[in-house]
Amino acid sequence: MFLEYYWIVIVSMLVCAVIGGYANNKVHSAYRKYGAIATRSHMTGYDTAKKLLRANGIHGISVGRTKGVLSDHFHPKKREVNLSEGVYGSDSLAAVAVAAHEIGHVVQKEKGYAFYKLRTVMVGLTNFGSRLALPLVLLGVLLEIFVGEANPNVGFYVALGGVALYGLSTVFALITLPVELDASRRAKKMLVEQGIITEEELPYASKMLGAAASTYVASLLVSLIYFLRFAMWVLVLFGQRRRD
Repeated sequence: MFLEYYWIVIVSMLVCAVIGGYANNKVHSAYRKYGAIATRSHMTGYDTAKKLLRANGIHGISVGRTKGVLSDHFHPKKREVNLSEGVYGSDSLAAVAVAAHEIGHVVQKEKGYAFYKLRTVMVGLTNFGSRLALPLVLLGVLLEIFVGEANPNVGFYVALGGVALYGLSTVFALITLPVELDASRRAKKMLVEQGIITEEELPYASKMLGAAASTYVASLLVSLIYFLRFAMWVLVLFGQRRRD
């Protein structure tokens, strides 16, 4: 049984590598392609972010520059939108699309978008679950060893609690998907409404945002595979102990 499990581990790791590699290649390919096409408005990523903040009546959010490629993010606690170097000063279709996507997250927060609020709550829970999952499984094993005869299954149920906590990361990835898709939807609408891109340019910006969304789909699939692998490991572990 353990041999079969190890084969599953190897296959799952290969599948995760393929999924992650495909999504990463797709988004970087789109970024290179649409990063070479300037918008007709010639507005940069920075200009786009500032204009969309004003258009939505949002104040007190700074727009800064951060190192890295596609490292753009909105930091809600610091009230900062940080744009990567290739986005901040570029007037490309890719740059304005990425900048608008980050402002989409700002708008979600300001308007109390339900999935955004839920994801914010899930951050702490997911971090808590990832730290406690393995210790609970190990505690379950110890209980199985020392009190298994007096309290059958108590160790197994404790270990299942660890599996459930581990699964919070998959729940988080699932909630993240609609948050990202909604931010992209808002971005495309704002870009056209504010005259940053034209209707003719919209399909290209959509392809850039669609490629970025594929990374979140990939993250969800990878997270699900890791969760199933972890759950199977616990089941195999306890099944092997009971046979022994």
